[in-house]
Amino acid sequence: MDQILFFIVAFLAIASAVYFVFAKNPMYAILSLIVTMFSIAGMYILLNAQFLGIVQIIVYTGAIMVLFLYILMMLNLNKEDESKKDNLPKFIGIFSVCILFVGMLGAYKGLSGKTVAEGNIDYSVGLTKNLGRLLFNEYVLPFELASILILAGIVGAVLIGKKDL
Repeated sequence: MDQILFFIVAFLAIASAVYFVFAKNPMYAILSLIVTMFSIAGMYILLNAQFLGIVQIIVYTGAIMVLFLYILMMLNLNKEDESKKDNLPKFIGIFSVCILFVGMLGAYKGLSGKTVAEGNIDYSVGLTKNLGRLLFNEYVLPFELASILILAGIVGAVLIGKKDL
């Protein structure tokens, strides 16, 4: 059942990504990209990586895609602007996907028949509880250093953006 659900979600992700590339209206393109991000989050959840799935929904779908949608509405693109676009980037994208497909096919042919380890599979790898325990016990120093760097970046952005001190 999980495999069938995974293939349905994967098909939805691929179909909405293809629609994103070929959509004429930029608003529909952004909306199809949001569907793609939700589908990828669904695949993460089906692969027992709940934390990555929730982060995918919150960060990419919730924040970045809504920002894209807001910017697109602020730009107010007209139909006259759409006719001036070139089709070369679409053909380059299709060519890149074909090269990626050939590479994936070669990697698949190179696989041996036995890819899954027998017996001892740990299904608790992607759980948030285990990730938090590992992050705050073993990797607490790099985590705190990263938070200090982010804080320094925020202070720097505020100082650069401020005109008068």
